[in-house]
Amino acid sequence: MRLRPRPLGPATRRPETARPGNVPPPPATRNRIAPTAAESAPADPLARDPKLARVEASLLLADEPLTSRKIADAAGLQDGNEARKLLGRLRELYDADGTSFQIVELAGGYQLLTRERFHPWLVRLRRTGHDARLTSAALETLAVIAYRQPIMRAEIERIRGVNCVDLIRTLMERGLVRVAGRHDSLGRPQLYGTTRRFLQLFGLNTLKDLPEVDALPAPRNP
Repeated sequence: MRLRPRPLGPATRRPETARPGNVPPPPATRNRIAPTAAESAPADPLARDPKLARVEASLLLADEPLTSRKIADAAGLQDGNEARKLLGRLRELYDADGTSFQIVELAGGYQLLTRERFHPWLVRLRRTGHDARLTSAALETLAVIAYRQPIMRAEIERIRGVNCVDLIRTLMERGLVRVAGRHDSLGRPQLYGTTRRFLQLFGLNTLKDLPEVDALPAPRNP
């Protein structure tokens, strides 16, 4: 009596598309199953891998400096430390390919800006009156606040010798000055300080980057 082979159940049956374990793959496909590190690496040394590309896209989209934590969140990175490492790589790529962009640390974050040497051409595209210039009086008031903050309005007016209510209001409307707290004296007057936008517009990373007063040029006599 001949024994018939018992049919395999669905749990153990090999799919028709699967190759038996003891059969090697065809020669034409062997090299495509496990590519080497050299084969998987980008051929172009300036190419961006997915993570680096996401970091670059985040900087390109932002209209203000981004902290490393925000960049990590936007690019799907592990943390701010990984974002800073990728920012360093991106800087090297920008320097290597001679691009017109650079990554600058501003206001406690990172921003993608054009290089300074391109300013003469780019200034032609700036809209007239889009961002009106500050008057000399406003700049002087802003300088007093920047170097003496947090500071009361009475102290600003004592230093400048004139009423500064309107000037302070103008600086606050421009987003350059903010209320930084209140003084402990009678009436608890407001204290004023500069904003993150102030750091951004004046190319500063922190207030420590303000030039030393002794290093500033002497004012010209009219």
